[in-house]
Amino acid sequence: MPDRFSSHSSGLDAPATHGFAIVPHDSNDLAEVTRAIFVSGGGNLVVQMASGATLNFGGIPAGTLLPIRANRVLAASTASGLVGLV
Repeated sequence: MPDRFSSHSSGLDAPATHGFAIVPHDSNDLAEVTRAIFVSGGGNLVVQMASGATLNFGGIPAGTLLPIRANRVLAASTASGLVGLV
């Protein structure tokens, strides 16, 4: 399948080119640092950002796309159906 954008560099504002399921865990890093996280089931999302800061995003509605660079999603998260986009 042709990809007319294959020769262009991909900045952080470009669409994601890969994704993976996220299973929250307190000590395991994600497969890759994300460019965004899709939340299909609402709740709280507790993440360790690429900077090392830990943040709690509370009350996220289902179907939300968070444009965050995270390297870990912690087990205290109640949101479900998490997909890391890179």
